[in-house]
Amino acid sequence: MVREQIEARGIHDPDVLRAMRRVPRHLFVDHPHAYDDRALPLSSGQTISQPYVVAAMTAAARPDRTTGWRNAKVLEVGTGSGYQAAVLAELGAEVTSIERHRELSDQAAARLKAAGYDDVKLVVRDGSRGDPEGAPWDVVMVTAAGPSVPQPLLEQLDVEGGRLVMPVGSREHQVITLVERRGSELVSRRLEPVAFVPLLGDFGFSASDADDADTEHETA
Repeated sequence: MVREQIEARGIHDPDVLRAMRRVPRHLFVDHPHAYDDRALPLSSGQTISQPYVVAAMTAAARPDRTTGWRNAKVLEVGTGSGYQAAVLAELGAEVTSIERHRELSDQAAARLKAAGYDDVKLVVRDGSRGDPEGAPWDVVMVTAAGPSVPQPLLEQLDVEGGRLVMPVGSREHQVITLVERRGSELVSRRLEPVAFVPLLGDFGFSASDADDADTEHETA
């Protein structure tokens, strides 16, 4: 998976590659094609991202700290299967992950424990509001698409180099967007096209926009 689907497509961050090799993906999705480079369905109309997208977003989110991921405070919005949280934990980050579906959060807790990543803190709430109690965050990673980056998430970034990675666009087409915070300045870069499930909530899409909630995570 790592050699053919990730390295061959240009991801060379050694820490990310090491983490992707170590996290047992099959524990997070019960599917015969768990290691294929495609999104796969979960319950509650959600999906697990394809491995390349997980690696690409993780590499883009790399903290701007001398210690890299080690003990970085990371907020994930959209727990899903728990796989992305496990990759972040394997990198050495202190991970808090928010999920709006309690069923998914409970399932992810069991998977994370089985895989040895039970230090991940799981929260059930509107992820578009972030987690102000835990802020500031070195990294915010949003694994659902919004029409724009939620303002609360920007405000919760560490003012000295906090980084946010999120797919931004319409329900059907988005671009992975990286935002870096330098004091009061926010610098944004568009990376590559994707298609993600929608981020629902006060600062995301409304519940009436959930018709395409089973859209798979995939590169365009």
